[in-house]
Amino acid sequence: MNTRTFNASELCSRKLWQLVNNAAETQVDDDALAQAISELATRRRYLEELQEIGKLEDHSHHP
Repeated sequence: MNTRTFNASELCSRKLWQLVNNAAETQVDDDALAQAISELATRRRYLEELQEIGKLEDHSHHP
């Protein structure tokens, strides 16, 4: 078990995108995946790609 806390804001956009695209292979948990997608959306990076793979809709509701 990984004891280090995942912090999406510490990663560059490219690393976050790789994590989102390879979530199954990297065995990332749902919370970390959601953080990565949210961080990319906040940075406005890879928005079209996230929409194309159907990931953005689940995380597009911001308070």
